Amino acid sequence: MRIGRRSRTVQIVLFALLSALPSLSALPSSQSVPEKATTSVRVVRVIDGDTIEVCCVGWKRESVRYIGIDTPETQHPTKGVDAFGKEAAEANAKLVAGKTVRLEFDVRRRDQYGRVLAYVYLEDGTFVNAWLVEQGYAQVMTVPPNVKYQELFLRLQREAREARRGLWQ
Repeated sequence: MRIGRRSRTVQIVLFALLSALPSLSALPSSQSVPEKATTSVRVVRVIDGDTIEVCCVGWKRESVRYIGIDTPETQHPTKGVDAFGKEAAEANAKLVAGKTVRLEFDVRRRDQYGRVLAYVYLEDGTFVNAWLVEQGYAQVMTVPPNVKYQELFLRLQREAREARRGLWQ
């Protein structure tokens, strides 16, 4: 079968466009997520005070663990619900549920459970990780090498503790 010049041009253009799209396969199991330092995603579920599920990183849903902070547990298999865990999860949900957020990455891109590690920002620029610490819903938990905002988080935690906000009441 002979392909005409116009058909051949269309095939070349389609091939070029399809080659430029991200792969539909899952992200590699290595520490990498998209090469960009940031990416915008939609929050599809709030898991707890410091973990969300987003769509879509590399064309799939991903769990995202907030870098540099820790909130009281709400779903621990053996410990149950920690004091102030429900409040932290609710505050996180009010802040991010159903919204488009920007993820900023640090050195290490995934934790030992395969979750994406990120600093999270609302479209209005609110730094979610920092807000949760500042309001007393979270405390600082720095795991090197992801230490970019450690000093900020420590300062905000000190202020929240002194003001007896949230879990520091």
